[in-house]
Amino acid sequence: MPKQIQAIIDNLRAFGPRRLAIMGGVLAAVLALVSVAAIYLNRPAYETLYVGLERQDVNQIGLVLGEAGIDFDVASDGTTVLVAAGKTAKARMLLAEKGLPTSANAGYELFDNVGSLGLTSFMQQITRVRALEGEIARTIQTIQGVRAARVHIVLPERGNFRREEQQPSASVVIRASGADGQRSAAAIRHLVAAAVPGLGADKVTVLDSSGVLLASGEDMANSSLARSFEVEQSVSSGIEGSIRQALASYLGMDNFRATVRADVNTDSRQTEETIYDPDSRVERSVQVVKASDSSAQQSAASPATVEQNLPQPTAQSDSQGPKSSEQSDRREETTNYELNSKHVATVSNGYTITRLSIAVVVNKQRLADLIGKDATPDQIQARVSEIETLVASATGYKKDRGDVITVSAVEFVPDEDQAVSAGAGILHTLGQQTGTIINAAAFVVVVFLLVWFGLRPVTSALTGGRAGETEAEAPRALPQPSDAQMAGAGAAALTDGSAGAPGPLQMAPVEDFLQRIKPPPQERLARMVDLNEERTAQILRKWVAQEAT
Repeated sequence: MPKQIQAIIDNLRAFGPRRLAIMGGVLAAVLALVSVAAIYLNRPAYETLYVGLERQDVNQIGLVLGEAGIDFDVASDGTTVLVAAGKTAKARMLLAEKGLPTSANAGYELFDNVGSLGLTSFMQQITRVRALEGEIARTIQTIQGVRAARVHIVLPERGNFRREEQQPSASVVIRASGADGQRSAAAIRHLVAAAVPGLGADKVTVLDSSGVLLASGEDMANSSLARSFEVEQSVSSGIEGSIRQALASYLGMDNFRATVRADVNTDSRQTEETIYDPDSRVERSVQVVKASDSSAQQSAASPATVEQNLPQPTAQSDSQGPKSSEQSDRREETTNYELNSKHVATVSNGYTITRLSIAVVVNKQRLADLIGKDATPDQIQARVSEIETLVASATGYKKDRGDVITVSAVEFVPDEDQAVSAGAGILHTLGQQTGTIINAAAFVVVVFLLVWFGLRPVTSALTGGRAGETEAEAPRALPQPSDAQMAGAGAAALTDGSAGAPGPLQMAPVEDFLQRIKPPPQERLARMVDLNEERTAQILRKWVAQEAT
């Protein structure tokens, strides 16, 4: 064991159990006081965020604030949420984006506070509609991407003398991003229509919090315009994703930008076609018709001629008139054949890409770095051509379809707004952390004052008491020299010309440490002898003379 550590252990043993207990108690008190001061001074000041919340809202608010890294606390009543001072506005804006708190959307619990005494049918109907609106709004908020929702339902009154019955209607306002709101609009319409009796989906209007109409009138799912827009966006996003995957590992995500415009034909087509095969005829039936006609005609009267007007000696009369006969035969044969036919009906509800326009901008500095220090414009243009070929392969480029690809290498402009916002962010952060910095400085000051005015005097007192006790217990034949005498001995040693010897003010670090922990009297006397033997002998003679008297 080193000599210094052994000396420390011996000095601690020399204190005795009582003084060691006192020193341990002082150390524990100091540590406790420092810990309490650190916790108290570093604890941020809290401001009230919301009061009168439900337990469900408190849990949701706690999750959102915890994910955002905002310190918060809940009061003992469980209905009040507190946040660090200076972060109230930020917390409220964050919670507003999430649609919290939702306690204002009252549901069927409204009937818990409604008394039956003095309640009219009109009040019951209004309470029922409010409860239905609140429950539907809560359900809509559970849809992914929807942060807040509010529902208005119009239920017409029944009239006995009305010819036409009015249909109920509803309107929904949601807070969501553009893509999420557009995607959830149809589902929200059907949800509201199914929850309200007699309400059709075409009577439900869905709007965004920014005033954008998401769904109205006929079903948006069957709208050709909405379908065309959605297909174009989907195709463009898919092609842009393919470009990013192809160029990200080569250039890096920050060294290129890609934009795709896709012209898509989403017209529904129905084609019907009947095909006959004359080579595969089959005789199905044969019909033969035979007809035979025979007729004879004879006239009894003679026909009128010129000879009847001429005088003749003897008139001759013929009793038989002209005769005629007719005979005809007819044969008709009909053969029916069964032909092989095929009927094809094709219905197409897909889409066809008619044209692609692709624009890619590449950071010129990145290409120069890839080529090397001696990069020439021709080499950069060659790399641009390679990138164009790669983009054409990744996007399914077809020249005969009229597709266009443009790849350009330009100098990217640094984002100055980000630099300005970074500078402002540092100042803003320092402004927000001013309270914490002040608390930390106050904590350091308190610890310093506690050590300087508390721990140091106690340690000095305990050390002085131990030195007095040691001197009292020392042998009378070897009186204990005082500090003044040792200082005088050291000064005399310096005066006698021993300037090179290490005095009390020129001690080595180890000797200074041993001096501070009060070494035993024997070591102190040996050191005095080493410093100046004559001076030490004079001091000893003086002590002996004082003891003799």
